[in-house]
Amino acid sequence: MTQNKFAGILLTGGLTLAVLAATGCQKKPAAAAGAGPQGLPVQTVTVAMAPVAQSSEYVATIKSRNSATLQPQVSGPLTAIHVKSGDNVKKGAPLIEIDPRQQQAQVASLRATERQKKALYDYDTIEQDRQQKLFDAGVTSRDTLQQAQQAFENAKADYEAAVESRKTQEQLLGYYTIRAPFDGVVGDIPVHVGDYITTTTILTTVDESNALEAYVYIPTERAAEVRMGLAIDLTDNNGKLIEKTQVDFISPEVDSTLQGILVKAAVRSAPETLRNAQIVKAKVIWSTKTMAVVPVLAVIRQGEESFVFVMQKQSGMVVAHRTPVVLGDTVGNNYSIVSGLSAGDRVIVTGIQFLVDGMPVIPLGG
Repeated sequence: MTQNKFAGILLTGGLTLAVLAATGCQKKPAAAAGAGPQGLPVQTVTVAMAPVAQSSEYVATIKSRNSATLQPQVSGPLTAIHVKSGDNVKKGAPLIEIDPRQQQAQVASLRATERQKKALYDYDTIEQDRQQKLFDAGVTSRDTLQQAQQAFENAKADYEAAVESRKTQEQLLGYYTIRAPFDGVVGDIPVHVGDYITTTTILTTVDESNALEAYVYIPTERAAEVRMGLAIDLTDNNGKLIEKTQVDFISPEVDSTLQGILVKAAVRSAPETLRNAQIVKAKVIWSTKTMAVVPVLAVIRQGEESFVFVMQKQSGMVVAHRTPVVLGDTVGNNYSIVSGLSAGDRVIVTGIQFLVDGMPVIPLGG
C-alpha cells in the first residue's frame, strides 16, 4: 500500500510539470511578437512652393516733408504760451506771445504823427488849389503859387513817409505773436512764460503731420539694385507691418559718414501711428522668388544648423529622416527653404522633439 501511494504521488507531480512546461512553450511566441519596434504617431505637411520676397532689413527714420524751427524776429519777455507739445494746430494759429507793449506804444506814436502829417497835407492841398485859382484870375503872383505848390509837395512826401513808417512798425508788431506757418504738430517747447528771449532763442518746432517720409540708407554694395518704385515694408520693433510703400527718391550722392545711399519713401499712416523722428524697421524687397516653404514648428535649430524630419519609406517601414536645410526669410508662420527640400516632400510637424534619424513613425490622417 505504501509503495502504490508513493508511485501515485510521483505520477501526479510529473503531470503537473508537463502541463506547466507546455503552458510556458505556448506563451513564448506571443512575447516575441510584441518585441518589434513601435512607431511614433505624427502629423505631416506636404512641402509647397510659394512666392517669397528676397529682402534686406534696415533702420528707417520717419521725417516730415515740411518742418519748421520757430525763432522770434524780436526780443523781449515771453508773456504767453497758447499750445503744448503734441498739439495739432492750423496755419496762422497763435502759439507764443512776446510782450508787445513797447512796440504798441511805438505804433501808437506813429499813428498820431501820421494823422498830423495828414492834416497838414490836406491843408496844403486846399491851399494849392486856392492859389492856382487866384493866379489864374491874376490876383496873385507866380512866386506865391510856386510857394504853395512846394509846400504841397513837401506835405505830401511827409505824409507818405509817415504812412510807410507806421506800416513797418505795425508789421513789426505782428512779430510779437508767433504763429503756426502751416497745419502741423507742435514739437518740444523749451521756453517758459517770463523768459527773456532773443532772435537766437529756439521757441518750438512745427512738423506737417500729413506729409511724412521714411529715410533709409542702402549700403553702397547694393547700389546697382536700387531703383525708383522699389518696394519697402515698414514694420515696428515686433515685426508688425505698419505700411507698405515704395522708393520715390534716390540721392545722387553717397553719404560719406554712413557709406550708404539715401532713399526716401512716402508715408501715409495716420499721425497717431508714426511721428516725426520715429525709428522703425524697413524691409527693402529686391525681388520675389518661388521657393519651398514649411511651417516654423517643423524646423529645429541647433546653433548654426537647421534641419527638419522628412517622412520616408525604408525597409518596408515609414521612418523619420533627419534632413539639413538652409533657411531663407519667414513668410507669415512659415520658413522659406533655400535648399534641402523639394515640392512634395512630407515634413513632420508634431513630436519632432522625440524623433531621431531613422525612427519609425505612424502618419496620422494620411
